[in-house]
Amino acid sequence: MHQEADNPWVRRFTPCPPNAPRLICFPHVGGAASAYVTLSRALAPHVEVLALQYPARQDRRHEPHPGSIPALADAVAGALRTALDGRPYAVFGHSMGALLAFETVRRMTAAGAPGPVRLFASARRAPSVPRAEAVHLRDDAGLLTEIRRLSGTDQQVLEDEELLALALPTIRADYRAVETYRYVPGAPLDCPVTVFAGDRDTETDTPDLVAEWAGLTSAGTDLRVFSGGHFYLDGRAEEAAAEIVVRLRTVAADRSPV
Repeated sequence: MHQEADNPWVRRFTPCPPNAPRLICFPHVGGAASAYVTLSRALAPHVEVLALQYPARQDRRHEPHPGSIPALADAVAGALRTALDGRPYAVFGHSMGALLAFETVRRMTAAGAPGPVRLFASARRAPSVPRAEAVHLRDDAGLLTEIRRLSGTDQQVLEDEELLALALPTIRADYRAVETYRYVPGAPLDCPVTVFAGDRDTETDTPDLVAEWAGLTSAGTDLRVFSGGHFYLDGRAEEAAAEIVVRLRTVAADRSPV
């Protein structure tokens, strides 16, 4: 794993040619940049993954959690403005990451920075759809029940009391950020949105996903459904990578096919 020089937010796992488009990947609740190692390998050498490392986890565990989606989006947008070099890029967010990717893109374009060529929104309903949830208010046992239900946390962490004690505050803070988020209407994105979903994901209502996200962009929306639950990506990275490459085939930095 390579950390971008002087930028603790960005990790690269697999080297790619300099003309390859970039995919900025936003992790889920409790997730870290390492969640995208498999996808990074599956996309190489066609697309270079830059995975985000949020504060309050792994090597950034001593840094405070930003506390809210808007605060985190402000910080990510600032970090990306120094990390991007003019190469075409897309963004991919899974679950909480899709919400954060959307808000980050809004901030970047509002500040006059180049926007992405596409947003991949994975396992998440549109930010404009209200959700009445309060997982972050549960006790530790209730929080663990939800984590196990979604199967999104490494089993090694769940079975290790010390690791679990370190992870739970960050997971709770992530849930709090997501569950207290309120969408503020604004200008639509000017990039297309591709929605990825698992066919057994209880967190999304697949038939409505395209219509929900379509209201947030002026550039079109499409849907790809994979076999699996909320964390379908764990077993479908190769399939997801193939779909991503197809959609980014025409945006290599030299404008030749990927």
